[in-house]
Amino acid sequence: MSAHADSRIERVTGRALPLPGDDIDTDRIMPARFLKAVSFDGLERHVFEDDRKAGAGTGVTHPFDDPRFAGARVVVTARNFGCGSSREHAPQGLVRWGVRAVVGISFAEIFFSNSTTLGMACVCVSEPDAAALRALVEQAPGTEVTVDLAAQTVKAGGRTWPCSMPASARQAMLTGTWDATAMLTADFDAVRATAARLPYIRGF
Repeated sequence: MSAHADSRIERVTGRALPLPGDDIDTDRIMPARFLKAVSFDGLERHVFEDDRKAGAGTGVTHPFDDPRFAGARVVVTARNFGCGSSREHAPQGLVRWGVRAVVGISFAEIFFSNSTTLGMACVCVSEPDAAALRALVEQAPGTEVTVDLAAQTVKAGGRTWPCSMPASARQAMLTGTWDATAMLTADFDAVRATAARLPYIRGF
């Protein structure tokens, strides 16, 4: 068995949350004032905080406040999700909220990379398929969605849509090598042995 077997992500299954709109940027996902946090603890409370407050002020319930989507593990969005600044806090907040996969038409490159290193799968579907999946989830919020990285499909409500992910990221998910910490600790005796040979580390 691979040393990274426990970190392998072949599929994500759970309820979904529809999040329509193109170009949802990291400033909206995690407002800038929360970047001063020393750790990422508690960031889940501030995901889309400004959008949620603005909506509440006009009587509109944001999907992240909608009890129908509570506990969702999959977010279904649109085009260029995660654009804007490169803040790592945005995917950190989503992961800590409970999101394990995002289905969209496209993703900003840095957001995608940051998400991959946290084990949150970001997969691409066509624009019609994203709209169909969002509509399905909105009409039947309890629908279970499965993002299958091995088969490269998204399944929900008896329907199946093809999805894609860059080969290197998909391979990292499937083999568990996305988790750098797990890779480091898998053979920690080797790490100690290397450290013991380094003159600037010995004695500390």
